[in-house]
Amino acid sequence: MSTAMIRPPRRQGTRGAALLTAMILVTVVATLASGMLWQQWRALQVEAAERTQTQAQWLLQGAMDWSRMILREDARSGGTDHLNEPWAAPLAEARLSTFLAADRQMSEGMPDAFLSGRIEDAQSRYNLRNLVQQGKISPPELQTLERLCEHIGLGSDVAQRLAQALRRATPGGATEAEASPSIGGAAIPLPVMPASVEDLAWLGLSEAVVRQLQPYVVLLPRETPVNLNTAPKEVIAAVLPGTDLASAQRLVQSRLREPLRAPDDAKRVLGERALTDARRVSVNSAYFLVTGSLRLDTLVIAQRSLIERQGRDVRLLSSRRLTDPAELQALGRP
Repeated sequence: MSTAMIRPPRRQGTRGAALLTAMILVTVVATLASGMLWQQWRALQVEAAERTQTQAQWLLQGAMDWSRMILREDARSGGTDHLNEPWAAPLAEARLSTFLAADRQMSEGMPDAFLSGRIEDAQSRYNLRNLVQQGKISPPELQTLERLCEHIGLGSDVAQRLAQALRRATPGGATEAEASPSIGGAAIPLPVMPASVEDLAWLGLSEAVVRQLQPYVVLLPRETPVNLNTAPKEVIAAVLPGTDLASAQRLVQSRLREPLRAPDDAKRVLGERALTDARRVSVNSAYFLVTGSLRLDTLVIAQRSLIERQGRDVRLLSSRRLTDPAELQALGRP
């Protein structure tokens, strides 16, 4: 066979290799271009999300200022703190633009945002800070917590464990042996004082127990009495020895018609046996929990803040984001 007869197939193979190389190059270029476009799109999405989140934080800050103004005006009017006052009315989810309806120019171009929130009396709950006094567990306060645990379906052992853990976490509360314990020569650290009820798991409580305690207890910066005008029946029955849940419910119904003007007014419903110690019960409050939720486009942000009111001075003590689905569900989130 001659050499001339073999050459054509070689030219066809060369053209095939060149075509394959060109296809590979086109594929690589298309892949690189797609990757660059995706990265650019992703960067724009991240920037938009960050901008939306910043806007939401500013709007929630405005809601916080609104809450502080309400509490300041309530202090101006004086009197007791009860659930018939304006601060106790929750703000149902409302479109933000409705607040700006008077100023059409300002409301134009506003994002589709929905705001909701509520102010709660922190002293409607039992303050766990009362348990440890001068480094020791207070027997009357421990009995109060034991009664509360019984009323909400928890065992008295929960109260005992919680009280002991809070004592060890309190500066000066741990014994000498507890202050420097060790196992096999390794030091065992003392529990850290939780910043809020949500952090009680630090003390060894299960998540289910913490969730069950949450609506009824609070951790405030100092010892405080329970406000009988705002406390639920479980807390009232716990803080007033000799009071059962049925009697506490009668007090809850009675205060809706006529709020208590002094702790001793509770005796009209509960009888003279009710021990209304002014150090443990009150009809005024200094601490409030403000919960705000903002739905902005597809973003939902919720936060809870602790506020202290002394006279007309209202100041923010702490804030935290709400991320627990159960907490968001309680706020009416889907």
